Parts: sequence; structure tokens; C-alpha cells
Amino acid sequence: MPGYRFREAAELLGVSDDTLRRWADSGRLQTTLDEAGRRSVDGAVLARFAEQNATPTPDAAPVHRESARNRFVGLVTRVVRDSVMAQVELQCGPYRVVSLMSREAADELQLEPGVTAIASVKSTNVVVEVPGAPA
Repeated sequence: MPGYRFREAAELLGVSDDTLRRWADSGRLQTTLDEAGRRSVDGAVLARFAEQNATPTPDAAPVHRESARNRFVGLVTRVVRDSVMAQVELQCGPYRVVSLMSREAADELQLEPGVTAIASVKSTNVVVEVPGAPA
């Protein structure tokens, strides 16, 4: 399982190194010592922490430009494999991204909870919903 240095873990969580250190010092985030004796965060621990502490999405500003492709860097939080397919869940900041892929692809990418991964999204279909109480 990969381990993350504080700088890397903070970047994945979208916080400063100092914030991550405060969380570790207060016991909010479990840390370990790496081979060099530096504090680090186990990948699976970081994935669970990211999942449990995801913040709500801020209100979106007006869009002036956008890309057909969106890339979300995050941590794999769950992988469910069967004989043919795999369902891979990532926590990318406040966003939970789920991908369905072949089991072979998930195995080749060595996807397991705690691994850093990038979800590249290109969609030809967009579902639009209206917020509010049901009528």
C-alpha cells in the first residue's frame, strides 16, 4: 500500500501542510513513520479520511469557458471486482467519482484503496436536474 508524505497528502485533500500536521497532532488523522523516520499517511487511511471529510461543493460561478475533458485527481477508496468487470470509486476533493471498467484494466493499473489515480471524464450525455422539493 502506498504511503504519502504530508505535502502529497495535503495536496490530495486540498489543504495546507500545516492543516494536515494539526490534524495529525490532534489525532484526527492517523500517521506512521516511513523508512527514513518521517511521518507519512498510509494510502488506505488517507482514502478513508478523504471520503469521511469531503466538503460540500461550493456554488458554481458563471462559466465562461469549459473543456470537453475534465481530470480529477484523487484517491481510490473502493474497488469491487467480479470475473469480468470492476467498479472503482475515487474521492477527488469533494467529488465522488465512480468508474466501471474491465477487471483486466483494474488489475493492470493495480487499483486498490489508497492508490492515487486520475479520472478523465468525457461525456456525450449530460443529465440535468432541478433542485428543490418534489412536487
